[in-house]
Amino acid sequence: MTVINPTPLQPHSSFDESQVRSIDLDGGDATLSALITTPVRQPPRGTIVALHGAGMRAGYFHGRALPGMSMLELGAALGFSVVAIDRPGYGASADALPEGQPVIDQAATLANALRDLTGRFDTGAGVLLHAHSFGGKLALATAAYQRVPDLLGIDVSGCGHRYAHLADGLENIGATWTKSWLPLQLYPPETFHQARSITAPIPAAEQFDIVSWESMFPAIAQRIRVPIRFTFAEHERWWHHDDRTLANLRSRLRHSPRVVIDRQLDAGHNTSLGYTARTFHLRSLAFAEECVARRQRR
Repeated sequence: MTVINPTPLQPHSSFDESQVRSIDLDGGDATLSALITTPVRQPPRGTIVALHGAGMRAGYFHGRALPGMSMLELGAALGFSVVAIDRPGYGASADALPEGQPVIDQAATLANALRDLTGRFDTGAGVLLHAHSFGGKLALATAAYQRVPDLLGIDVSGCGHRYAHLADGLENIGATWTKSWLPLQLYPPETFHQARSITAPIPAAEQFDIVSWESMFPAIAQRIRVPIRFTFAEHERWWHHDDRTLANLRSRLRHSPRVVIDRQLDAGHNTSLGYTARTFHLRSLAFAEECVARRQRR
């Protein structure tokens, strides 16, 4: 496949790079580190809380390989606060939680952190969980089992409900690389230099939930009662995403008022780090706008 690299667009001129800053959030069992950015000269329309996948960190959502690809930058330029959180077992909580936490325990820790966030910062119309890969499991579990203040919706990428050859990826590091990064030409070369600063070891407690996700999903899905969007990259290799599988996925979310399933062309699993990251993030922010409008109508 030939990938055309268009001239990248800069974020809105009101964005100030100095706004991307580090904060800590009280998760109860541990302090969670995070990156935050807020809009300039106006209160936020809403707040995007971004949750990274296994083996990544919050910086996944602040890609610097091309101008305009950072979700933190773009969200603030378009009127949203964006908070990218290091999940339990990563970043500041790695020492306190060296084994990490199972996803259900992560949901309780995240809910505490979100209560701290909403108590300290203006979150606008509410919170939308924007989550990638394992972070998608956490977003779904949190929405299902925890009270999240003013939850607007959930936007998940790189996570489905039926694995494609899971065992190959868990037992073979080369296969894991293949599923997460190939085709390499979909990513700017600088991505791989910068990736060293945003990757981390996968905590042991997460690994069981990776294996058991298919059995956990049905009970979680039936408890989701907010709008939800799934995006599957054209070259997604971790998950089945044929039409029949996606119809089954939709049917499991019967209590959600709206289920959107999108595909991102010219993208691999790590959608926020490729050439089409900006396109993907713009679509995510459009979904966030729809969720804000829905809240305002109520």
